[in-house]
Amino acid sequence: MKLFSGNANKRLALAVADYLDIPLGRCEVRRFADQEIFVEIQENVRGQDVFILQSTSYPANDNLMELLIMIDAARRSSAKRITAVLPYFGYARQDRRSQGRTPISAKLVANLITQAGADRVLTLDLHAGQIQGFFDIPTDNLYAVPVMARDLRANYDISNVMVVSPDVGGVVRARALASRLNAPLAIVDKRRDKPGESKVMNVIGDVSGRDCILIDDIIDSGGTLVNAAEALLANGATSVAAYLSHGVLSGGAVARIISSQLKELVITDSIEPTAAVDAAPNIRVITISDLFGEAINRTALEQSVSRLFD
Repeated sequence: MKLFSGNANKRLALAVADYLDIPLGRCEVRRFADQEIFVEIQENVRGQDVFILQSTSYPANDNLMELLIMIDAARRSSAKRITAVLPYFGYARQDRRSQGRTPISAKLVANLITQAGADRVLTLDLHAGQIQGFFDIPTDNLYAVPVMARDLRANYDISNVMVVSPDVGGVVRARALASRLNAPLAIVDKRRDKPGESKVMNVIGDVSGRDCILIDDIIDSGGTLVNAAEALLANGATSVAAYLSHGVLSGGAVARIISSQLKELVITDSIEPTAAVDAAPNIRVITISDLFGEAINRTALEQSVSRLFD
């Protein structure tokens, strides 16, 4: 087994390598003067089971190209099998044609990864489950819910927790967490007039006197969570925290979270935290290195990955 990493999330890659008790593979990924990407795998991978860990987060296009070129380099170096490990799969929000003359970018990216030479994909909390079907190669979609549930049990009084979905589309994810915690479930009904802007209409469920836990897959601008927290507190919630799989946190999102009424925002390290995230007083990062390490180990040993979530 060989594990390599691009530049997107070296911190997570090193933690996964520590879990697997193997060194992170030696690989040079750099830019030419015109910003073209150069990759050189600096150790023998012939006949090896190769895993390439790379989140396609900001800068999304650069990190995606790094991944594609690394896959091609491993394929041309006679790797036995290549697994693209994407803790965060970028372009996942463009998973359907919401209006005329628009692309389905998630399908395009899936085709690019397949054509580059990947034999299988390992990812976390896809924005839409059907994206698994966009790939013509085996794809394992891991879930952060068990990691979140463990953290919640360690930091909250579960008997007073209510799990809240910030929109109707996230109910399945929220129900999975509520089931693990044996907690009640509420839903925030919102309307989105255009990307990045949403308006809370109603709170479905009695949140009065409860410690509310919002759960979602992606936080980008942060507007949805901030609005949902305000609505829950206005409806009598004692406190509001949020657990998110992918902390995109673009633009002024970190400042928006710091100044919000959220008790805390908990994100995984599927995207490498920025200095602003590390410094934020009410943002906490939990690691998914053990989850990915065990999934990689099971994949290499041809064991069940789905058993991780039984």
